[in-house]
Amino acid sequence: MFQVQIDEEKVEKLYLDALHKKMEEIEESKVFWDTRELKRRTCMSWNTIQEHFFHDPRFPKVKLGGKWFYPAKETETFLNQWLKEKRGVSS
Repeated sequence: MFQVQIDEEKVEKLYLDALHKKMEEIEESKVFWDTRELKRRTCMSWNTIQEHFFHDPRFPKVKLGGKWFYPAKETETFLNQWLKEKRGVSS
């Protein structure tokens, strides 16, 4: 007779690590964000985004038809730099 013992904490950690890795892969695969994704990523309302950085000429955006698109990597880089500037930290 065999007896199998499973370390539930290790199994849970392995599962969570694999899930986290897969989620990162999915996030990195996005080439563009739409406005909904931009609002979600920044935790800001559309009015706040427009008031604070939308019209900054450095902010990467393209309007196709009636919808705005933002290149994911460039937008993330811009937002990190913009936030550093708001905190008074130079890069």
